[in-house]
Amino acid sequence: MTLDEIKNTLNAAVLSKREDMNLNIVRAYCADLMSDVLAFSITNSLLITHLTNAQVIRTAEIADVKTIVFVQSKRPDIETIALADTKNIPLLVTDLSMYEACGKLYEKGLRS
Repeated sequence: MTLDEIKNTLNAAVLSKREDMNLNIVRAYCADLMSDVLAFSITNSLLITHLTNAQVIRTAEIADVKTIVFVQSKRPDIETIALADTKNIPLLVTDLSMYEACGKLYEKGLRS
């Protein structure tokens, strides 16, 4: 799925300045424990999370996560968005719950 397809599927807003909406995402992983992201996530994937702090961006960079989606309308602060921009990690936010977001992406063919 492209980032644009993910955005539309989740009815999400783009928070970061990087808007390469043709970025291709082939896997997704959801977690709120960053240690789980480091241990179990797959590179070149999308991270779905409730957490909005800078540690999420740093963890995504280490785990080679390409995009982060924040669920339940949770938004990071300006400094965290700026950090994501410097790391070229697009950020999206959706009103959906984690369960709903994962389900919608799974229905569209995005797997873990």
